[in-house]
Order: sequence, then C-alpha cells, then structure tokens
Amino acid sequence: AGAKMTFSAQKCGVCFQPPSIILIYKDSSQDKTRQRIMPIRNFSKFSDCSRAAEELKNNPRHKAYLEGVSLRQLQKLYSLLRGHLKGQSLAESLEKFQQEETIDPEEDMNKLDDKELAKRKSIMDELFEKNRKKKDDPDFVYNVEVEFPQDEQLESCGWDIESDEEI
Repeated sequence: AGAKMTFSAQKCGVCFQPPSIILIYKDSSQDKTRQRIMPIRNFSKFSDCSRAAEELKNNPRHKAYLEGVSLRQLQKLYSLLRGHLKGQSLAESLEKFQQEETIDPEEDMNKLDDKELAKRKSIMDELFEKNRKKKDDPDFVYNVEVEFPQDEQLESCGWDIESDEEI
C-alpha cells in the first residue's frame, strides 16, 4: 500500500457556483498547503444534508482528506448550499442552521424519534468537546476544588422528602 498519506484539514467551505465543497489542507508528506475541490452532484433543495455529508465523508476518493473534518461541519456546509438553492440569503441559512443546532433545555427529548434524538446527542457531544479542558490547554488546571457556601438556605426537592406513598 506504500506510505500512508497524511492530510490535516485547515479550513473547509462551500462554493455555490458550481456547487462544491472546498477543503484547504496541509499535506505533511510534502509540507505544502493545498486546496481540494469536491464537486457536489445530485443535490437539490430537497436533499438530506446529513446523508449527503455522510456520503461525502465516506467517499473513497475524499475519505483521507476529510478525516479531520467533522460530520457536523459538512452538514452545515450542505445546509448552507440547500438554503442557497431555496433562495435564502447566507445570513438566513446560517440563522436557520443555528436554530436547528441549538438545544432547547425545555424540550422533552422523550418525545423525539431516534433520528432527532441522535442529532441532539451529537450536538451535545460536540458542545461538550468544544468546551472541555484538555491537559494541553494553556488554562488547564488539574483537580479543581470549589467551596460551596454553607450558610445559604438549601433548597429541598420534592423527592427528597420520605413518604410511604405508593409510586
């Protein structure tokens, strides 16, 4: 198979005319920054952005290049393209995507179907990863201890109170 080519994605964007996903990546074997244009075919304003993103990410011709690009990033680019095909401005498409990507704390996730639930979970996972402090972060602190004020009135929860009621 030869030496494994290693590419590290730098930036990823979408081009509306002609429809394509553009990746700026670093080729570590040659220490060069290159651009890869991946044409988008058979995509309409009715297309499923998640499926399109998965197909692109798993495409044997692009797979190695897209390793460092998250599926969510590709979904976002496809949703911007879909918005463009629907005649939305870039700002409108971004706002719509933002709304779809935001977790509503009031939402009852028990009522979601598997696909929607999986989407929420991946949003939460990504948010967690983005906010997580890693060992090599400059402001990483090991074993943080926090003092909680003891003099404040502690709130009791309804289920804290013992009762003999049948549940």
